[in-house]
Amino acid sequence: MTTEADLRELTVGTGAGGEQLGTDMVLNIGPQHPSTHGVLRLKLVLDGERVVSAEPIVGYMHRGAEKLFEVRDYRQIIVLANRHDWLSAFANELGVVLAVERLMGMEVPERAVWLRMALAELNRVLNHLMFLGSYPLEIGAITPMFYAFRERETLQAVMEEVSGGRIHYMFNRVGGLKEEVPAGWTGRARVAIGEVRRRLPDLDNLIRRNDIFLARTVGVGVLSAADAAAFGASGPVARASGLDLDLRRDEPYLAYDQLDVPVVTKTAGDCHARFEVLLDQVYVSLDLAEQCLDRVDRLTGPVNTRLPKVVKAPEGHTYAWTENPLGINGYYLVSRGEKTPWRLKLRTASYANVQALATLLPGCLVPDLIAILGSMFFVVGDIDK
Repeated sequence: MTTEADLRELTVGTGAGGEQLGTDMVLNIGPQHPSTHGVLRLKLVLDGERVVSAEPIVGYMHRGAEKLFEVRDYRQIIVLANRHDWLSAFANELGVVLAVERLMGMEVPERAVWLRMALAELNRVLNHLMFLGSYPLEIGAITPMFYAFRERETLQAVMEEVSGGRIHYMFNRVGGLKEEVPAGWTGRARVAIGEVRRRLPDLDNLIRRNDIFLARTVGVGVLSAADAAAFGASGPVARASGLDLDLRRDEPYLAYDQLDVPVVTKTAGDCHARFEVLLDQVYVSLDLAEQCLDRVDRLTGPVNTRLPKVVKAPEGHTYAWTENPLGINGYYLVSRGEKTPWRLKLRTASYANVQALATLLPGCLVPDLIAILGSMFFVVGDIDK
């Protein structure tokens, strides 16, 4: 007769040296798995279907963008910064040019400032819509993806008209924007915003109070405010845990100090709270984008500053940070007076947010693991930069 003690001694796997691992199973999810949003690897120790410990292992997509910045001039680095979070390309460009402008002591034309804010808020909506469609998909709800992409396409047309790009816009420049927006563009952008605002309840009503969705997300993957702060989490992930922090309101850049920026927060800190913060933030950003467009229509003048053929930032260092769609992005720029940065260090939101998985995943079941992972709203390129 096999006793419980005998069962505990069963070997379910052996290491290279043949040592016994016991009855806990080590499971790798990734680095190539649909639920990991790209090449993220999770090394899990399981007891049955329950996660005992989790270790996020990053670096599989590392492209060395920070090193590449050092051999490209201040015009060329925008194309690299644009890509680490491919869902937030405009916001990524913006952070880099703000750092360079700050180091150069450059004043940007007011019309360019308000256009930047309008485009940044539209880019925020595009980012959030992707997650609002893909997150339910990961836990079995297919329809929200179609609604989310319908709204994305409406706004993508507006962004494509103004910049020529659908994902990597390359529209920011040191000193302002690439060029003036097409005639009548603000009106067409306002129409697109109105259409998205009118149709967004289709997505909202379908998923926010869906019984199956609630069962999969409420009370699952709870991140406390203390843990969110300890891991340096920011953006929707942190605000869903009750951290009332938004740089647009608390450390305003551009002209955000002239706007009333509502900050969406929840206190539950679970998967559903993170989803709700993302959804409610879309309504806020649509309103902010419309206010910015109204201001643009009242302004005249250039949208960029005339620069010398070779742009050189003076010797020194500066730090600029922005409220990117996924959280706080920081740009630490060090210059030795050359046409290339001596160092440009990125502090990305996804990198900080994904660290919390080591705390969130232990104790959960394997099916809940996917729900938690998707609710952390990260982009792998933003982690590996």
